[in-house]
Amino acid sequence: MHPAFRLDLPSEVTSCVVVASPHSGRHYSPTFLRASVLDERTIRSSEDAFMDQLVGAAPSLGAPLLAAEWPRAYLDLNRSADELDPGVIDGVGRVVQTPRINSGLGVVPRVVANGRAIYRGKLSRAEAEARIAQIWQPYHSELDGLLSTAKESFGRAVLMDFHSMPHEALDSVARPGTRRPEVVLGDRFGASAGSEIVDVLEQGFLDAGLVVSRNAPFAGAYITQRYGRPTRGFHAVQVEIDRALYMDERAIRPNTSFTATKDLISQVLARVIGVLPGRVPLAAE
Repeated sequence: MHPAFRLDLPSEVTSCVVVASPHSGRHYSPTFLRASVLDERTIRSSEDAFMDQLVGAAPSLGAPLLAAEWPRAYLDLNRSADELDPGVIDGVGRVVQTPRINSGLGVVPRVVANGRAIYRGKLSRAEAEARIAQIWQPYHSELDGLLSTAKESFGRAVLMDFHSMPHEALDSVARPGTRRPEVVLGDRFGASAGSEIVDVLEQGFLDAGLVVSRNAPFAGAYITQRYGRPTRGFHAVQVEIDRALYMDERAIRPNTSFTATKDLISQVLARVIGVLPGRVPLAAE
């Protein structure tokens, strides 16, 4: 079985920050590709391609980097394990219908970007549960351990959960005559992270010359909801980067600005990790 994740650790952890990339996995097994009706490029359309590379400097800056190995089209780590879609999983009884399940984006997705179906029929319940046991459980167990260790060592833990967003996803928040957001920071409207932490992250991107939006159009999904507990010293921010900054979305390959974007993100990471080292008084949380 291919590993569920890749963990890159610094020689010395010097910060309470944990960096993660749950949607950049690109291990498309031959079995999965044969089961899908999609071609090899289309099935990658919901992947946060290259995001693990863009944040790859984290370990050299003193923060762990956790990156998914399996793709989002196979299993979505940013969903609860019980978000089972009866439209794609056989044998699922009555479930609470959420917007994500209704749109085919449960923990085992039914569709990729633009609503394109992944399979001809349904998967067995046993297959879905095997994916959760082999990939979802190990990834979240590791992430939980990293954050608990950070909290124990530094008095707080800060998860920076990196994603990418299609350029067209920003059409709804672009105002006439203004630059559209290039970075969206999601803290579930303050419920998943302290404002002082999001302020530092936002200022880092602003000083790098990027346009930043908070919680629109993405406020954070399952991961920020599960791990963001500011009153307990656990903070989680979802960071969405416009794919057009660094890749050709149609061809799914880096564009000429890839290296510059990687350097920019590395500078932001260095700033945030540098500002959030050491132990803080527990009473401050």
